[in-house]
Amino acid sequence: MNLGKKAVLSCLGFRRLAARMLCLCAATMLSGCATFPGWIPSSGPSREQVVEAPDKSPEQSIQLVDVTNEVARRILASQKRSLFSETLGNKEPLGYIVGPGDVIEISIWESPPAVLFGSAALDPRSGAAATHVSAFPEQMVSTDGTINVPFAGRIPASGRSPQQIEADIVNRLTGKANQPQVLVRVIRNATSNVTVVGEVAQSARIPLTARGERLLDALAASGGVRQPVGKISLQVTRGVQVQALALDTIIRDPKQNIVLQPGDVITALFQSSSFTVLGATGKNEEINFEAQGITLAQALGRAGGLQETRADARAVFIFRYEDRKALDWKTPPKTTPEGKVPVIYQVNLKDPASFFIAQSFPVADKDVLYVSTSPAAELQKFLNIVATPVYTVDRIINITND
Repeated sequence: MNLGKKAVLSCLGFRRLAARMLCLCAATMLSGCATFPGWIPSSGPSREQVVEAPDKSPEQSIQLVDVTNEVARRILASQKRSLFSETLGNKEPLGYIVGPGDVIEISIWESPPAVLFGSAALDPRSGAAATHVSAFPEQMVSTDGTINVPFAGRIPASGRSPQQIEADIVNRLTGKANQPQVLVRVIRNATSNVTVVGEVAQSARIPLTARGERLLDALAASGGVRQPVGKISLQVTRGVQVQALALDTIIRDPKQNIVLQPGDVITALFQSSSFTVLGATGKNEEINFEAQGITLAQALGRAGGLQETRADARAVFIFRYEDRKALDWKTPPKTTPEGKVPVIYQVNLKDPASFFIAQSFPVADKDVLYVSTSPAAELQKFLNIVATPVYTVDRIINITND
């Protein structure tokens, strides 16, 4: 019986000691003088651990950058795509231009009395004063860009419009034929085309006309895109220039629906862009976004926002491999073999002004968005773990007393 009382008294002493330890730990950790043990379950590093990462891994040259309004503007400018209207121009249609391989037909009218083409057929539509018309066989523009016209010789045709060719032939025949008039028609178009490939209903080679087809005209002629408009970018290859722009931007801004040039290659690209969200947010997963991109505010919204009972609003981080020229670094950073700089962007959502910044800071493909758990939530987990044996001992004492 004495042993039982001693055991009970010992348990009571343990309970009082454990309670004192809990109070001491809570006071110490809340004051910020200590960190939580590493064995406590967590969704990732704390705010302090992320901030200290650059100093603890100097060989990786990790850069910690506070997201300010100036930083957001610099990053937005570095990621901004050039507009088609700025790089490829938006010239007015030039009309049809003849090229090597095109097949053309030439007809020449001569007023009576016909001197040069007197044996040609009469044009019955001219009545009594009928003119003589000579329709020459169809001919292909040669590889050197010329055609052959009787009594006019070899006429340069490549790179010229039918009207320019007509004027040249008339000039050559003046003085030989009586008031000659010339008509040049393109029978088969072999050079003035654009090619549409990629995520379209049907890849096609589309002929251009004097009307001046535009980008969306060619896309419609190929049957449209096979993926949602928001996921598609259109890439235009013109000579050595290669430029891409989100299809949604082209639809919303008529200036980007540029006039096509012969030889343009239009590629519809499916942009599978995504970012990964981790930590104390509404959901942890990989989230896809549109080709025109999204902002940090939109990304947080799609992640379900911050969890009120867990998140540390001061500790919103974006992990990214950034372009070296995107920012002015205090010291020249080391780069990866691909020329990228590992950067941790820090956002403090406790500051109301940061919500304006979040509306302009762009999220990039393959970004990792991480929100640290708050110290109060970590303390709660620690107290739950430590309090469990005390609760168990308390139950044993109650059973013993009973």
